[in-house]
Amino acid sequence: MKPQKISPSIESIQLGLGAARMPKEDQELREKATPARQAAFAALKRVAEEEAFASNLIASSAVDSLYSEDRRLAQELVLGVLRWQGQLDYFISRYSNRAVSKLDLPVLLALRLGLYQIRFLSRIPQSAAVNESVKLVKAAGKPGAAGFVNAVLRAACRNLNDAPGAELKDKIARLSVETAHPQWLLERWIARFGFEQARRLALANNEIPPPSFRVNTLKISRTDVRRLLQEKAAAIIDSPFVPGAFTVEDKSAAPLLPLVEDGLIYIQSEASQLIPFLLGLRPGMKVLDLCAAPGGKTTHAAALMNNQGLIVAGDIHLHRLNLVKQACRRAGATIARLIVLDATQELPFAENEILFDRVLVDAPCSGTGTLRHNPEIKWRLGEDKLRELSLLQQTILSQAAKWVAPGGRLVYSTCSLEPEEGEDVVEQFLLQGTFRLLEPEAAQELRTERKFIRTFPHSHNLDGFFAAVMERARD
Repeated sequence: MKPQKISPSIESIQLGLGAARMPKEDQELREKATPARQAAFAALKRVAEEEAFASNLIASSAVDSLYSEDRRLAQELVLGVLRWQGQLDYFISRYSNRAVSKLDLPVLLALRLGLYQIRFLSRIPQSAAVNESVKLVKAAGKPGAAGFVNAVLRAACRNLNDAPGAELKDKIARLSVETAHPQWLLERWIARFGFEQARRLALANNEIPPPSFRVNTLKISRTDVRRLLQEKAAAIIDSPFVPGAFTVEDKSAAPLLPLVEDGLIYIQSEASQLIPFLLGLRPGMKVLDLCAAPGGKTTHAAALMNNQGLIVAGDIHLHRLNLVKQACRRAGATIARLIVLDATQELPFAENEILFDRVLVDAPCSGTGTLRHNPEIKWRLGEDKLRELSLLQQTILSQAAKWVAPGGRLVYSTCSLEPEEGEDVVEQFLLQGTFRLLEPEAAQELRTERKFIRTFPHSHNLDGFFAAVMERARD
């Protein structure tokens, strides 16, 4: 049953009270923050305390049950605060004369929400941004901080012309504030790409990408999908890089949702859609898809194989594998067989029982190529985490290689920009001598001199992906 809709924002209600005494329930309503801001505050709190992903929280019933106007605002507030968190914290510290690390989390979140509205959402009155944040901090059990929140945000209103990081003498520290990226990450990118390219990359990460999707050709043709969307007045654009990939011109996914529910299309980033093409799939093949959740590449592979052959799709988490199951059922991908497995261990197949023509390792990674969608990632990462992930990826790739048939193909991919998770992993693996690197047949314009695939938000308007295509030696 769909959750009951929460009442629309009080800002949109004309109370018309005149001189009459305000009823108790109306008084209580006015003392609460609007539903959109309450939902955004709760989501940001979970992101901070539980390391939850904002995209999952935005899709949850707590946000989905809001009326459409409040739902859009809640989504914008959550992603906007996370996207610009570093810059918001800079101004909070400046106007409060306190380090943000010294602030209680509810106070800090209320300040971030208010400041984001003041500096980035000109359509919202400054008084509303201030007052609603005061209500949030009171509702969070911090009434003593209400005056502090009010004072900091009013200082922000008086100083809208302040440039982020303008007084900082260190060029990279200033760039960190300007682009709202951790300084250590910018230093890495500057060392690889130079200052200006790193700056362009960071700014591109803060852009809101349009929704992209692919047509499920097991159920419908691309021509028919285009016609259905034209009837909804939704303009779509063909991807210049990925066959059959489309983006929505006005950046709204709303017209796509009924087609998603019917399994006619699958919402997926363009770069992610590219990976199955690298496998060189044909009907009748046997394919192993490790780390398969949430199922986008599994269902895409089934379509490219015209539902003929076998796909074994595995994931370590049962709840994640259920997402693959739902995706396959919706898409009609009948050749997929699902299995819970730990890709770092010996796989649960009897020796010599089965070898696969194609094996895909879409490895767990830092996700630095997806900051446009998942801005919270940049505030969680560190150099130690990258080293830990690199070791994990090397282990998974070595295990996966055992199940590639002679002459078969192994594709390794990540949605990371970092070489420790891409080139370094593959080059270390190739030292074993049983595989050779192939030049990808698809997306030639995205190939590097070293025969890898690399995509970047600032260069291609794609998520940042890495991929390598390898072939096992024939006996």
